[in-house]
Amino acid sequence: MQTLNVLDNRFSPFNTYSSLGTDALVAENITDIVYDKRKVLDFMTQLQTTLDIDTLLNIFAVEAARYVDFSGLYFKSQSFNKALRGSRKAKKERRFDLKIADDFIGTLSYGINSPISLTNYKVLQQLHLCLLHPLKNAIAYHAAMQLAMQDALTGLGNRRYFDEQLKRAMHNANRHHSLVGLVLSDLNKFKAINDCYGHATGDLALREFANVLRQCIRDSDSLFRFGGDEFAIIVENANDSALAIIENRINLALASNVLLSKYQLSCSLGSTFMNRADNEMSFFERADKVLYQSKMKTTAHLSVV
Repeated sequence: MQTLNVLDNRFSPFNTYSSLGTDALVAENITDIVYDKRKVLDFMTQLQTTLDIDTLLNIFAVEAARYVDFSGLYFKSQSFNKALRGSRKAKKERRFDLKIADDFIGTLSYGINSPISLTNYKVLQQLHLCLLHPLKNAIAYHAAMQLAMQDALTGLGNRRYFDEQLKRAMHNANRHHSLVGLVLSDLNKFKAINDCYGHATGDLALREFANVLRQCIRDSDSLFRFGGDEFAIIVENANDSALAIIENRINLALASNVLLSKYQLSCSLGSTFMNRADNEMSFFERADKVLYQSKMKTTAHLSVV
């Protein structure tokens, strides 16, 4: 695989929020023998219409496909990987490192089926220059949105993100006639940890419990913390035994966890599958009711002991 560091444009004024006047000055610096300046302006205008990375790559791919015979387009940065929808394996891969000055944006890779001519290679370089700042801004926007959807203590998704993902998962389940399950959990007697040992210990226990949950789910499942000691798992493309398997894993993992066992922390679980009559509220409330019943049984058991 060949890596080409050809995109270090130290003085490029491209910016997603630049005016067409500024874009015109930029276009003057692009060799019109290879790529017409009006096309540059039109292309840059299209790239400036979105901060969604998938949409941005789609816009870019339409233009790049005029000059490169590729069956796959892939972008990789430090925070995530993206593949153009419909990408397929090709005979060879050509990779470009995207940089603004010394700022590494990411790697753009093409799965190519035939060699790129010198003329088209030069056009491709110029297309990359047009992509740099819109892509950088889209990455920054994506990072900000991820932080807004993340629980600061555990790094899990927060309640806002849960609401969005539950709606999406239910829509997909209805569309593809698949099973989606929901597992709710909270720690038993967690308040006593904060009262007896302090909030720092309580935070440590919450982070450890989040790690336990991570170990008990599949990569395709989604994990969230609502706040306090309340957690949720969305289980997509499930089978009839999926929720029972996850609950069993959690109970076994808790029993063998050194830190949580030290403070005698257990959890209550409530799970259910979506039915076709559910909306987000009814689905959640049914799982919450099962969790409440589990919690009451655990409380009664602890009280007897």
